[in-house]
Amino acid sequence: MLFKHLSRLLPATGIRLYATAEKSALATLRKKTGYTFANCKKALELHNNDLAKAEQWLKEQATAMGWSKATKLEGRNTAQGLIGVLVQRNVGAMVEVNCETDFVARNASFQRFVQVASAACVRHLEKVESDANLTKVGLNSEALKQIVLDDGKSLGDHLALMIGTVGENASLNRAICYKVPDSIQLTGYVHPAPSEEIPHDVPLLGKYGSLVAFRSEHSTVQEGADGAELSPAQVARKVCQHIVGMKPERIGVPGKDEPAADKDDETCLIHQEYLVDPAYTVGEVLEANRLQIVDFQRFACGEKSQPEEQNVRAATN
Repeated sequence: MLFKHLSRLLPATGIRLYATAEKSALATLRKKTGYTFANCKKALELHNNDLAKAEQWLKEQATAMGWSKATKLEGRNTAQGLIGVLVQRNVGAMVEVNCETDFVARNASFQRFVQVASAACVRHLEKVESDANLTKVGLNSEALKQIVLDDGKSLGDHLALMIGTVGENASLNRAICYKVPDSIQLTGYVHPAPSEEIPHDVPLLGKYGSLVAFRSEHSTVQEGADGAELSPAQVARKVCQHIVGMKPERIGVPGKDEPAADKDDETCLIHQEYLVDPAYTVGEVLEANRLQIVDFQRFACGEKSQPEEQNVRAATN
């Protein structure tokens, strides 16, 4: 009787162990690739639960399907999306990637792609021969697609793969990149600002972004209006925040550019009321902190880009 019961128990145990291993492999593959339950299950079945082969098959299928879906969806309006901003040492990049809906802009796959595009632009500019002053490079959609990543695929390839994953049209719109000598520093800002501290090597994501190149005459901290001590880089970052909020059109030259008659119409950065503390103008804040804005760029997601932003290659004094 005991033997009879054991003979029934052992096969069932073996089946349960196999099922557990199969579920574990399926969960691992889904977590690693982000693809659907059905696709991961099919990949494992085709490759006898070999995770490496299943993952490779999924990537090949996704690339092929992504290009197919990208072709079908091409031309559909992409007015939503995100701005990615990344500053690493002497190089900074700001990229706009668009999609059809705000729902997809919140998708993890879409956000990862914006971060990948931002980092790719930084690496791309690191290879560009720099000038003695600020080097400014603008990239349009086609130029962005041609950037090759470490895996040998272009950003255009990765874009197609992402489109296949999220299921709606997306586009690489534009990018502006700065490369500076040691005498100039860079900082960036996005809105909405992250709710928690983001590591310096991780791109910031938002609906609006700004990139600022500045010079500082000293490295000591300055006291802010609220009594807090701010470094020159922190003050410059607050100016970045001001640029996002107040949308200046140019920096302005003291003694040459006069303030607008109506302060609400002011488009010259140095004459605008400082967003952080309207009791001062931006020019007064810069002078008090001995900062000089060398150049700045502001992006708003979905806005019509200016022709001069496309394929720019210029050195700024």
